[in-house]
Amino acid sequence: MSDASAPLRVLIVDDEEPARRLLAELLEGEEDVVVAGECRNGFEAVQAIQTQAPDLVLLDVQMPKLDGFEVLALLDRPPMVIFVTAYDEYAVRAFEVHAVDYLLKPVSGERLRAALARARERLAAHEAPPEAAALARAARPAGGFLERVLVRDGDKVHVVPVARVDYFEAQGDVVLLRTGAEKLRKTTTLNDLERELDPGRFLRVHRSYILNLDRLAGLELYAKDSRVAILKDGTRLPVSRPGYGRLRELL
Repeated sequence: MSDASAPLRVLIVDDEEPARRLLAELLEGEEDVVVAGECRNGFEAVQAIQTQAPDLVLLDVQMPKLDGFEVLALLDRPPMVIFVTAYDEYAVRAFEVHAVDYLLKPVSGERLRAALARARERLAAHEAPPEAAALARAARPAGGFLERVLVRDGDKVHVVPVARVDYFEAQGDVVLLRTGAEKLRKTTTLNDLERELDPGRFLRVHRSYILNLDRLAGLELYAKDSRVAILKDGTRLPVSRPGYGRLRELL
């Protein structure tokens, strides 16, 4: 991130070309602003933010495949953000992730200048970015359970519906998602995932495993007070005593 005296490097992210053009034209009138680039969707935005490290992102909320909140949730070091959207229903979630401002379309030059001034103040104050947990919460629809898991793998972003996941496995500081023959690794904790998943569909059967109950074919006694879950594809997962208790209550 640049210092407060340098030009503010701004990335524009919006799936609608007229909206990007309007923002670019408004920014041209600002002497201390440089447009670092434009992105047409969330996938482009994730890559551009990671590689270009802009000071500020003008970020649309509603975009196909990845929305604005999901873009932020995929970043290791999220930049300052001004959300730009045609809807006011996302305002609370925007400020939960410490957005600089929340602008409704069509954006006026005066309103944008005020938001840029606020961004400058934050830059000068060296404010810390929001925590990853706050970003993950904002990426989930209010009042709902997690419906898809976002995984960044280098320059690639995987969007995995939770219904496709057979189980989640804790592996050190990452969680492995097994979906059929594919295995993906996401930097998170099993505890955080457990809080976001529907407990009627996903159950913590062991300290290291969360099972998709739709994949459960049966249980076997492995040893005294020790059981294994048998998945429909034959995979065997350990079941702890507390996990077995939770299974009995649910099933």
